[in-house]
Amino acid sequence: MTDLIPFLAPAGFVLAFAVALVAGTIKGLVGFAMPMIMVSGLSSIMAPDLALAGLILPTLVTNGFQALKQGPGAAWESIKRFRAFLLVGGLFLMMSAQMVRVLPAQVMLLIIGAPITLFAVTQLLGKHLVLREASRRVEIGIGAFAGFIGGFSGIWGPPTVAYLTALGTEKKEQMRIQGVIYGLGAVVLFFAHIGSGVMRSETLPFSVLMIVPALMGMWIGGRLQDRIDQKTFRRATLFVLLIAGLNLLRRALVG
Repeated sequence: MTDLIPFLAPAGFVLAFAVALVAGTIKGLVGFAMPMIMVSGLSSIMAPDLALAGLILPTLVTNGFQALKQGPGAAWESIKRFRAFLLVGGLFLMMSAQMVRVLPAQVMLLIIGAPITLFAVTQLLGKHLVLREASRRVEIGIGAFAGFIGGFSGIWGPPTVAYLTALGTEKKEQMRIQGVIYGLGAVVLFFAHIGSGVMRSETLPFSVLMIVPALMGMWIGGRLQDRIDQKTFRRATLFVLLIAGLNLLRRALVG
């Protein structure tokens, strides 16, 4: 294991496996949150850019399963409906991905932790933005913001979920749309970080290995979703996100 992943000791790999398993389980329950939980947990035992590398392939694979769960036709309809979000978000993601090697670790953790914490707090307080109908201007703005923070952090879930929730998107459709948006974003993120140097020969094996616990967790979360009240688990997930966000802010501000 040391030869395969030189920057991580065996004990660290076990912890990383557990983080990916928990992240996958929560994603199986609510359809998002894997990158937020993985980057928060993994960055506690490794540098933020290595944590980012670890989540890229698990995010890509799990979102592929989520997006295609109802068939490629339904996924294609979601792509057409949110094409402006995807195009603008992808563009900003490619641009901001190159900032990973420039931003100090503390600044990166602060920029990631702040939106996670804000999203969790506002959701838990019941402060939901309501949009009566889709707005191209709002969609482009949120897509740009999501892509911008996603490029250097691997996290573009909070603004995406907030937008879909504000539109009152039906549960199954929202799960599919999230899979499509996050999946295509993960494809762009993968190639962007080949260019940035985050995804390289030393980090690729780690990202590949993290696919296994992520898929295991997603299967567990899907099974639990059928048996346990979704509203209760969504609230529990928001508490987890709040803790994750506060932990990132603590590391950014205190070290």
